Amino acid sequence: MEPQVAELKQKIEDTLCPFGFEVYPFQVAWYNALLPPAFHLPLPGPTLAFLVLSTPAMFDRALKPFLQNCHLRTLMDPVDQCVAYHLGRIRQSLPELQIEVIADYEVHPNRRPKILAQTAAHVAGAAYYYQRKDVEADPWGTQHISGVCIHSRYGGWFAIRGVLLLPGVEVPDLLPTKPTDCVPTRADRITLLEAFNFHWHDWSYRDVVTPQERYSEEQKAYFSTPPAQRWALLGFTLPAEEHSPVSPELHPLTTLSPKPQNSSRVRGWLSPRVSPTASPGP
Repeated sequence: MEPQVAELKQKIEDTLCPFGFEVYPFQVAWYNALLPPAFHLPLPGPTLAFLVLSTPAMFDRALKPFLQNCHLRTLMDPVDQCVAYHLGRIRQSLPELQIEVIADYEVHPNRRPKILAQTAAHVAGAAYYYQRKDVEADPWGTQHISGVCIHSRYGGWFAIRGVLLLPGVEVPDLLPTKPTDCVPTRADRITLLEAFNFHWHDWSYRDVVTPQERYSEEQKAYFSTPPAQRWALLGFTLPAEEHSPVSPELHPLTTLSPKPQNSSRVRGWLSPRVSPTASPGP
């Protein structure tokens, strides 16, 4: 790895890794080469970028402290707010650089994604993006089959959180790192894609390889809960005006406070040592 890339990667890791994130460098050209022009990143090919993903440890190391110490905006998922906070810290740690942060959920006004996260993860070597085209003579006929990324250490127990672009930092000699093909057989790829597309709610696709670490029962309960109900699960209550038909643009910075009557429940959910009783997925 080029010394400049290694140095920047180390600085970013020093900021993010203690909180359960991993980072992987790539060139914009590698990403653009796999996609039609409409999805290209509008930067020179050698521009340096980093893929950021969260591991199972992020829930305890980043999300819980964030919930304890920060005000939340009701119009944005708590995990997305937590991730945005930590990605924003990269700009503070590298003030001499221009850094563009693209979260995995961001879209253009026409609803086209700003980043195809799984493609970015694949070209960065972070996780292998298994798609229908990776199965010879597939059995699905006219059915739509979505692809899924699998991590060599975490299986499916991780999440791609976004991309850091560094305009002006060009690394033409950076060599690509191929993602580990941890599901190499046709039969296993069929099992994976069918589990992801038809049985995603039972979590089984995430165990297509034996992971070093999985989500806790607490995390599984949280991510199985519909987004609108996650606030209550965490012990927060929406202000009365949030239930009114007023346009959300009129109060985008509304913050939440924990329910006083649920203080013991809130402490339980925010404690790394406490998890709810195991329950099946949705």
